[in-house]
Amino acid sequence: MAIFNNLPKTVKIVEVGPRDGLQNEKTILGVEDKVQYIELLMDSGLKSLEVCSFVRTDKIPQMADSEKLYEKITKKNDTHLSCLVPNVKGMERALSLGVKEIALFTATSDTFNQKNINANIEESLQRLEKVAAIAQRENIRIRGYVSTVFGCPYEGITSSEKLLEVIQRLFDLGAYEISLGDTIGVGHPTQVDQILDKVLQKYSVDEIAMHFHDTRGLALTNILTSLQKGIYIFDSSSGGLGGCPYAVGASGNVATEDVLYLLHSLGIQTGVDMDKLVMASDFILNKLNKKTPSRYLSTLLAGK
Repeated sequence: MAIFNNLPKTVKIVEVGPRDGLQNEKTILGVEDKVQYIELLMDSGLKSLEVCSFVRTDKIPQMADSEKLYEKITKKNDTHLSCLVPNVKGMERALSLGVKEIALFTATSDTFNQKNINANIEESLQRLEKVAAIAQRENIRIRGYVSTVFGCPYEGITSSEKLLEVIQRLFDLGAYEISLGDTIGVGHPTQVDQILDKVLQKYSVDEIAMHFHDTRGLALTNILTSLQKGIYIFDSSSGGLGGCPYAVGASGNVATEDVLYLLHSLGIQTGVDMDKLVMASDFILNKLNKKTPSRYLSTLLAGK
């Protein structure tokens, strides 16, 4: 008897290590190391990668070389490379490089947005309208991110009604897909089930991705819950790169290796070669002089 029914046959992994991962690491790497890391990730079979962000370099020095990085990456026709763009100035930087896909972000918490980008939700969406208008004019794909979906470090549990409102606003701006983020890793299976019940009443599983942090060790459980709701798009970070800035000492992004191990054990296809992915993670972890929080990857690297 099957334990899990109606699971998707394939899953799309959106690899966020090069941007969301490295942006939250204290060590600032050189552009050549970043390029090699990204190309190793692409060699593993990953087809969707978030590679950099066009943000203020005085605020996020880890992303100061985004122009050089994007220029140096070997582009592949079957691979989507997205760049985070917070405002029109960032959009202009992306345009000058011929970027084909951008990521836009906001949150379900006014307090979080205010502290993060100095704008409330409505103000952030008004900024993004200008960015999205340029992207649509230039035929650039738009992916949306919503932070604090499962909880905010300042406001606690956030509103599912506000979530639905923000999702719709991002789709209205032209987003093809919205990633729902568990920013501080407080989400649990019951909450995931309840939120997806509401979201999937209005939107298709083709339009919704999940972005879990493993701060409290429930990321894989939440992914399994999402799979059972039909979700088949997940963000993850190779080697578990990226901390959780709102929980001192805690892990952040769920490791791509752990996600793949779960998916492959369930017979779900990802198109990603685990051995080659491990090579990419091992490379970047050595450059960062960091141990991985990934349980599966730790086991593999211990045997080297």
